[in-house]
Amino acid sequence: MELSAGLCGLWALLLCAGADRVAAPPKTQPPVTNLSVSVENLCTVIWTWNPPEGASPNCSLRYFSHFDDQQEKKIAPETHRSKEVPLNEKICLQVGSQCSMNESEKRSILLEKCISPLAGDPESAVTELQCIWHNLGFMNCSWLPGKNSSPDTNYTLYYWHSSLGKILQCENIYKEGQYIGCSFDLSKVKDSSFEQYSVQVMVKDNAGKIRPSFHIVPLRSRVKPDPPHIKNLSFREGTLYVHWENPPNFDSRCLSYEVEVNKSQTETHGIFSADEDGCQNSVFERNMTGTTCFMVPGVLPDTFYTVRIRVKTNKLCYEDDKLWSNWSQVMNIGKKPNSIFYMTMLLIIPVIVAGVIIVLLLYLKRLKIIIFPPIPDPGKIFKEMFGDQNDDTLHWKKYDIYEKQSKEETDSVVLIENLKKALND
Repeated sequence: MELSAGLCGLWALLLCAGADRVAAPPKTQPPVTNLSVSVENLCTVIWTWNPPEGASPNCSLRYFSHFDDQQEKKIAPETHRSKEVPLNEKICLQVGSQCSMNESEKRSILLEKCISPLAGDPESAVTELQCIWHNLGFMNCSWLPGKNSSPDTNYTLYYWHSSLGKILQCENIYKEGQYIGCSFDLSKVKDSSFEQYSVQVMVKDNAGKIRPSFHIVPLRSRVKPDPPHIKNLSFREGTLYVHWENPPNFDSRCLSYEVEVNKSQTETHGIFSADEDGCQNSVFERNMTGTTCFMVPGVLPDTFYTVRIRVKTNKLCYEDDKLWSNWSQVMNIGKKPNSIFYMTMLLIIPVIVAGVIIVLLLYLKRLKIIIFPPIPDPGKIFKEMFGDQNDDTLHWKKYDIYEKQSKEETDSVVLIENLKKALND
């Protein structure tokens, strides 16, 4: 009995020891060492570190890292990490070590390393910095001066991409209104696989009085094609066939189209959108090789039409599908209206309308007199009757007074003459 009790106690001790070993928490790895940050090119930020000291020999080290606000988490065996980022704001990376690829694995304390923007007044940096890749040939960047920058600031633009061996300076600085810009050649990139490429841009001044401003342009975005070239317009069975050549450097499957057809120069007939050649399945035999075709149904052969086209990149090949090319040159088809006739009519019609209005007004006045003749005024009639008599009475009264005055004057003259004679005698 005592032997069996001792065996039971020993067995219990072994179970407790095993339970303690199972329940023991995993060992925390030490943090990485010598975490540092540097900048290559213009906007390539690189963080590097060394493995932790005193790491367990049975541990297959992995490194967990993420940027600010837990963004872009990554677990990898490499002791470095890089990111293309415009250095206009502070950016930080946190790194820790662990023994597996499992994100829930207990890891070491995270160390942080940050890089800040270059020195200078933030209000002096340029604003609205944007770049457009024109027809896969050249890139044009434009910007507005900073709020606290001097009007006589001399700006310089630097750019870099992976096809270049070094950072280059843009020489073609120009000013257009309030905007300042610069354009540089970017034709060599399209000859390689540019899908993963981007262009790093920095704008600063020569005197160092403004804060440099950075911008990263992915080459699969902000692409603006040149306008297409219309080759031919033709009518067939009530359908207008439009043939054009796409801008060079582009595959037709990577473009979307917009065809505008105007009727009789003034009335808009319609705007049609297309993503592919619209004549491939038609019975119309095309003899325009190397062109794209589109059919506009319901047109009248005897009517004058004007056609123009524009294109843009689509999301089959590019990330951005908002930048339309300029409109192509207008091409006409159909019977052109007689402009002299229209001008003559525009001059004659107002004169005719004015004459009709005058005649109508005169006719309406005469018609009003006929329909509503004027009613005699009795008061006016009596006034005229008695007014004449009063005038005659006044006339005779004036005559009597005149006669009386004349007689008195005559008597006075005779009396004076008689007195003169009497005195002489």
